[in-house]
Amino acid sequence: MKGIHSILVVFALLAFACSLASAFDPSPLQDFCVAINDAKNGVFVNGKFCKDPKLAKADDFFFSGLNKPGNTANQVGSNVTNVNVDQIPGLNTLGISLVRIDYAPDGGLNPPHTHPRGTEILVVVEGTLYVGFVTSNPDNRLFTKILNPGDVFVFPIGLIHFQFNVGKANAVAFAGLSSQNAGVITIANAVFGSNPPINPDVLTKAFQLDKKVVAYLQSRFWTKT
Repeated sequence: MKGIHSILVVFALLAFACSLASAFDPSPLQDFCVAINDAKNGVFVNGKFCKDPKLAKADDFFFSGLNKPGNTANQVGSNVTNVNVDQIPGLNTLGISLVRIDYAPDGGLNPPHTHPRGTEILVVVEGTLYVGFVTSNPDNRLFTKILNPGDVFVFPIGLIHFQFNVGKANAVAFAGLSSQNAGVITIANAVFGSNPPINPDVLTKAFQLDKKVVAYLQSRFWTKT
């Protein structure tokens, strides 16, 4: 019962947030625009082809599985389950999506990253998280908070942010994003794991590091998940 109540709280917050502000994605001019991959029978709108509305069905607006924990057995100890336009085609043009984030005990981390196309509102349903975001230049102010179950925090669009499990047990959070596909850029992976790799001289000067340290970091992050 507790889990069901927590999920209902998430959706209520998400609906409330969207009623107060316009979505970052362009507002649709029709009821819906269910995404399809077949270009022959669709119209290209906002990154996806849309099927004929007469052919839409309930499953186009449905996803099942957010009750299942994600696998956190990885280097950072976290797992993000996306529910965006790729999972629910009916989200196309609606300017909204959802994620579940699982964190391993004692340091599970959703590492510093940005969402270039969406603001995020996060609610904790289990565990204790240390969260924060950093503002843009020149101030680079850090805003942080310790969140417990029921607490909510907002990460403004495009700003670097993170969540870190400071508790001894698993942690779970749900987050809504103001885009059907907000995108994600994980800072360490993008900088040290780009393909092809950034010239080490650039990173050596930018981060004021020894070239051997840069080479080591590039070798560590040269893994795509």
